[in-house]
Amino acid sequence: MRFRELRSAQDIVALVEELGFLPFFANGIRGFSIEECCPRELWFSDTVDGPWEWKGPAARSGRCLYGKFFGGRAGFVSRDCFPDFADLRRDGYDFDARYDDGLAARRDKDVYDTVAAHGALLSKELKDLCNYRKGGNKGFDTVITRLQMQTYVVIGDFVYLQDKHGKTYGWGVAQYTTPEHLYGYDAIAAAYQRPPAEARQRLAARLQKALPDADGDKILHLLG
Repeated sequence: MRFRELRSAQDIVALVEELGFLPFFANGIRGFSIEECCPRELWFSDTVDGPWEWKGPAARSGRCLYGKFFGGRAGFVSRDCFPDFADLRRDGYDFDARYDDGLAARRDKDVYDTVAAHGALLSKELKDLCNYRKGGNKGFDTVITRLQMQTYVVIGDFVYLQDKHGKTYGWGVAQYTTPEHLYGYDAIAAAYQRPPAEARQRLAARLQKALPDADGDKILHLLG
């Protein structure tokens, strides 16, 4: 399965909107990833931006959401698919209801509540506020990945550090936020009235139409 080459953040957003979903890395569906659609010479170029730099602009475009959604690995979901995706992954639960029913750990609640209260936090800020420092709590990556897989937390942007001359350097630092902070509660909860199984069927049908050669079981596995 082949799609057009991706050469900009705009290309990524357009393909996400067309397909509904786009994993960042290769997965069980051959050709269905940014990794496989982007020319190799753009991945680690010193002269031009590539997919590592594009993911921030794509995430903050307002047209798709980014996070570790696919087997704990990163990817994009279009804004129009996200309500069904959230209904499926959350099993119809808001986070507080999930916690009250004993389906979420206290450390997950602490991280989620901190992100929700601040609107958006860089990973370092979030770790400091939740005491994931030396001698403090452990397992931050596990918690933040689980919250993303459940769609309660997403990555809204990547912020680059600057040296004393104002020049950016290093890898972009993830800025965590909630889908509700980005688009409002009503937009994210728009599919809550549907059973999660129905949301899964709707999303699978969309992906099967977009990926006619893909194995149906692999599509369902990707959706979770």
